[in-house]
Amino acid sequence: MLNSTENPNTQTTYNSAGLNPEAIAALNERYRPLDFEARLRNLYQDFAPEKIMVTSSFAATSAYFLHIISRMRPEQIIFFVDTGFHFPETLLYKDYLIGLFHLQVKDLKADDYQHQYSVKEKLYETDPDFCCTINKINPLEEIKPNYHIWVSSLMSWQTDHRSGLEIFDVRRGIIKFNPMIDVTRRERDAYIREHKLPFHPLVAEGYSSIGCTHCTAKGKDRCGRWVGKPKTECGLHL
Repeated sequence: MLNSTENPNTQTTYNSAGLNPEAIAALNERYRPLDFEARLRNLYQDFAPEKIMVTSSFAATSAYFLHIISRMRPEQIIFFVDTGFHFPETLLYKDYLIGLFHLQVKDLKADDYQHQYSVKEKLYETDPDFCCTINKINPLEEIKPNYHIWVSSLMSWQTDHRSGLEIFDVRRGIIKFNPMIDVTRRERDAYIREHKLPFHPLVAEGYSSIGCTHCTAKGKDRCGRWVGKPKTECGLHL
């Protein structure tokens, strides 16, 4: 397992795993030549599995990511942030994948009072950043101190922000692990076809990126998210 004592550099560490910038850079160098599955396999060898946090939105093509995770570590807990605004199809898709891959999923929800405030004030219209903070960011922030690594399924072609991310990247005090960051759309879709994995049911209706009902419309890639607003990310990955 990796820990801060493996690098004698005395520079102050700034994440829950105790790794300094030089150690993060070394991890990126070592993991960069590996493919997605090999990166995940090495992660579970290099870090304590119980300190690895995995999240999924159960959105358009989440089956790809979850299929590999479930085969590699069936006991891995998958956290799902239930904003209270998901499409019914997303919740059905989530239940279907849980049964198909035998996933261990835990829901995270906002404080009920704050969530009801966001509903009453229609924050998704008036202040979508605040709405995301209440219903997505805060629930995850509560559990982040329990983990050293956060595994996500971000891919560089999805947004300009994501195009600049590394495999290992520190975000708000935790090491983000983006093993799929250089996976192409073609590679993702080929894997889904090869393994006959199910797409989110709304993909067939023209939705490419699927979030909350109020902030998602049909469109290519993430063009259907927060239409008419400068917002391109919910804030979880910033």
